[in-house]
Amino acid sequence: MQIYFSPEFLKEEAQVLNIVDDSNKAVGYMAFLMEQEKMYVYGQLEQEGVTEDFKDLIKPYLQGLTKLKPNLEVYSYLTVGGQKVDIDQENKS
Repeated sequence: MQIYFSPEFLKEEAQVLNIVDDSNKAVGYMAFLMEQEKMYVYGQLEQEGVTEDFKDLIKPYLQGLTKLKPNLEVYSYLTVGGQKVDIDQENKS
């Protein structure tokens, strides 16, 4: 199953993105909140079988956001099927 971001709410300091499948059915969400030098990322995906796709979708997006503010500290809590997921958050300058 392919998954994609579908923007729901976009502002400079906050974003909410639905995660949808091939048939445009919502299967999860991501929320980004930014305050000065901190960014909080929360997300949930309901199906366990797409954990790697979830990581592959999120990592480049986070890397792009952190390029905007190089000193940004990222705090995240992501789950897939109720299980916490860790992603490598290497800030590349």
